[in-house]
Amino acid sequence: MPEWILSTVDVNGSGLPLAELAVRLSSGFLLGCIVAGVYRLTCGQTGLRSSSLMATLVLLTILIGMVTLVIGNSVARAFSLVGALSIVRFRTVVEDTRDTAFVIFAVAVGMAAGAGYLAVALVGIPIVGLAAFLYRPHQMPVFSVSPKGTLSLRIGLGRDPEHLLQSALEKHLQSWRLTSTSTAKQGAVIALNYSVQLRDADTAVALVSELNSLEGVQDIDLRIN
Repeated sequence: MPEWILSTVDVNGSGLPLAELAVRLSSGFLLGCIVAGVYRLTCGQTGLRSSSLMATLVLLTILIGMVTLVIGNSVARAFSLVGALSIVRFRTVVEDTRDTAFVIFAVAVGMAAGAGYLAVALVGIPIVGLAAFLYRPHQMPVFSVSPKGTLSLRIGLGRDPEHLLQSALEKHLQSWRLTSTSTAKQGAVIALNYSVQLRDADTAVALVSELNSLEGVQDIDLRIN
């Protein structure tokens, strides 16, 4: 390679041998897969959202490892990267706080891999995995086959949503949790969003039909993961 190119571009700015860089990033990939596996085993989610988060955990572990390698011991470089990465905005609402914890888990493991502290990651992963397993959701088995999804409703103002929906939700859902509420149509309608788990796949149509028959329910949107 021409000398003027080598003088312009620092091929290995971290000062580490390329073989060690490859080892650290490969370790980040393998450890990220383990983090995603711990998430899968302890959260018991098999839907599209779960698969997307698992992929995010693996990619995040590798990327954080790369960022850690780029920063090295340079404070100025760290501040520069913070400014550059501040343009990123995460618009997706994290419905479960456990998901946020696993994102931080992936960040910590990625930093350990990038900084070369593999012992921290190797010791930390089993401990975090044990804690996640002990405090996993107990309302469903680790390998749950019940479909999960998001239920969005619009109810006319003046109705009590809890009293109105209680019977139908108890009949067709194994569990549900209100994730957000807002008003629409200049305050004339209450919009509700639930994270739900159906008793089985065949109850989806029955649930929508029964909710649609309730007086005051205007719009229904059930999306199964």
